[in-house]
Amino acid sequence: MRISLQDRYAPKNACFGCGPSNPKGLRLQSHVDGDEVVCTWTPEPHHEAFPGVLNGGIIGTLLDCHLNWTAAWHLMQKTQLLSPPCTVTAEYAVKLRRPTPSSGPLSLRAKVVESGEDRAKITGTLESGGKICATCDGLFVAVREGHPAFHRW
Repeated sequence: MRISLQDRYAPKNACFGCGPSNPKGLRLQSHVDGDEVVCTWTPEPHHEAFPGVLNGGIIGTLLDCHLNWTAAWHLMQKTQLLSPPCTVTAEYAVKLRRPTPSSGPLSLRAKVVESGEDRAKITGTLESGGKICATCDGLFVAVREGHPAFHRW
């Protein structure tokens, strides 16, 4: 079984979306797959907006955290670090394209669009049953000492 980026590099991270140590969180498990980072996540009934449909805030959290890990992985590779830099979301925009079913596994995919020394623009999708339900574009920045997120993982 492949170990996720989160479990490998941030096992004590308590982030609601991607922290392995948050027992009430979403606990995303992102994996590198070529030039993309992918994740399969399965909703539970308490993640619904209404019966059978995933809450939009949960969708935003899934995409935010997954794209953030894509940026962190990319910046780690680009700068040849042994672990990813702590990155935060500078901006992100989610487009809800169709209702997202909550009845089965969802697929998240993300890839780098552009990057600089300490930041990366990422694009991603959330799919159900092979159909894109939501898209996201974001800018993620590596933080420095003094920022509250520095060394959070």
